[in-house]
Amino acid sequence: MSEHRIYSTAFAAIYPMYVQKAERKGRTQAEVDQIICWLTGYDAAGLAAQLERRVDLRAFFAESPAYTPAAHLITGVVCGIRVEQVEDPLMKQIRQLDKLIDELAKGKVMAKILRG
Repeated sequence: MSEHRIYSTAFAAIYPMYVQKAERKGRTQAEVDQIICWLTGYDAAGLAAQLERRVDLRAFFAESPAYTPAAHLITGVVCGIRVEQVEDPLMKQIRQLDKLIDELAKGKVMAKILRG
């Protein structure tokens, strides 16, 4: 079976879409960054470096310093797919991030998004 093409997509190509989605709903780039950093363990400088290097999604998640142990708490449907039922580990991480950004855009409070 061939690999999904999203894996080789540059994170820097997807990141602006996350920011735009949030900003259309009155949220901020800083909130998007906070979610990404919480999920992956990157700090602001690390996230900026990954964006500058234009790493693909595979490398972005593989190089994440400390993927949150609370990721198993991210549940629900994104793009018609139930996040907790995704079997491929990389696709699950991508869908988890998508779900968190969706929650931000839907107005959920940050403490709940970050499963705090």
